[in-house]
Amino acid sequence: MTAWIRRHRLAAFFVLSFAISWWVWPFYELDIAPTPFFACGPLVAALIIIGVADGGPGYRALGARMVRWRVGWKWWAVAVGLPLAVLAVATLANVSFWGAPSPVLADIAWGSVAFTAAFRFINPLDGPLAEEPGWRGYAIPELQRRQSPLGAAVILGAVVALWHLPLVSAGQLAPVGLVTTFGITLIYFWLFNHTGGSVLLTMVFHVAQGTVSLAALGFAGADAARMDWLTGALWCLVAAILVVADRNAWRVAPPSAIATHDRQPIRR
Repeated sequence: MTAWIRRHRLAAFFVLSFAISWWVWPFYELDIAPTPFFACGPLVAALIIIGVADGGPGYRALGARMVRWRVGWKWWAVAVGLPLAVLAVATLANVSFWGAPSPVLADIAWGSVAFTAAFRFINPLDGPLAEEPGWRGYAIPELQRRQSPLGAAVILGAVVALWHLPLVSAGQLAPVGLVTTFGITLIYFWLFNHTGGSVLLTMVFHVAQGTVSLAALGFAGADAARMDWLTGALWCLVAAILVVADRNAWRVAPPSAIATHDRQPIRR
């Protein structure tokens, strides 16, 4: 089994990620479990597969990606600013063209928002920490060993979108969210490669993307549903622009964002 996992690291990682995240889904449908989905699947799967296939060197490689912060100030600005800009444009469109109530920024509990943002960095059951070390820190470097960045991004986008299916079934994610997930996965890919394989920056991006909720902005019902469509369309538009405008980034991945493995067997 160990030898098979070493030869098929990526397949083993994907299967284990789905198994850990989805096992509770049938019990939720039977009203036995309180949640349909455990977001920590990719994180736990990456830690297990690394332990079996690579040992200490693999953990050190992932750890280095998770603390890689010297990437240039502009990429920090992108990681924080791009999600907030997409949210702002979608909000402006919803208010201006569809008459949704304008958010009252003074009424938002910014202290609570800041606490939530900080907690998401250390909560293994929330998206930033639960997903990024696995999908970005482990899967992207493995995929780019054999695929171009664009081909690898398309594969991972489809996988991550499918992985969210229990949330759609439970009504916790709009169906359009699967398309949004595919599009935004390309953006995560682009950010990861441009920052030399920094998981930290993708975590920052993830936190900025989801911390300010639609409810906090005062959207509910049809207005909130419309925001899902507007943000989804904007993310897909941004992804398309990046693919067309930054073509070289999708042809060859930087060496720092490609996995390397010692061909010698790991001694235990």
